[in-house]
Amino acid sequence: MTHYQANKLFSGFILLTALAMPSLSFAHAKMVRSSPDQNAVLTESPKQVDVWFDDKVGTEYKALAVIDSKGVRVDNKDLVQETFDSAHLYTTVPLLPPDTYTVRYRVVSIDTHIVTGKYQFTIKAP
Repeated sequence: MTHYQANKLFSGFILLTALAMPSLSFAHAKMVRSSPDQNAVLTESPKQVDVWFDDKVGTEYKALAVIDSKGVRVDNKDLVQETFDSAHLYTTVPLLPPDTYTVRYRVVSIDTHIVTGKYQFTIKAP
């Protein structure tokens, strides 16, 4: 292999690596799990609402709220970010009556982008 061919091969490798890196380096955190689960139908009130992300999230500017079908916030406003798992947030809730609830979250990804989302769960009378 000539010096020219080796340089061309190496340049192609560098280009492919550079094109692949942005998608890895700049991925935003995504919610990957929740409790209660998204669209869950429960027969009793949970004690807390948890969300987990696929990567660590910042400790600043985070929010987690549980809202009933009338638009009233019903969680205890006591958001906690796990000490040893900063991808896990939770808030406690009082005894919730049957209704459909929306969980809204906002976090700052490790790449400094704000990520927001929501999901619902329902409590039905037993």
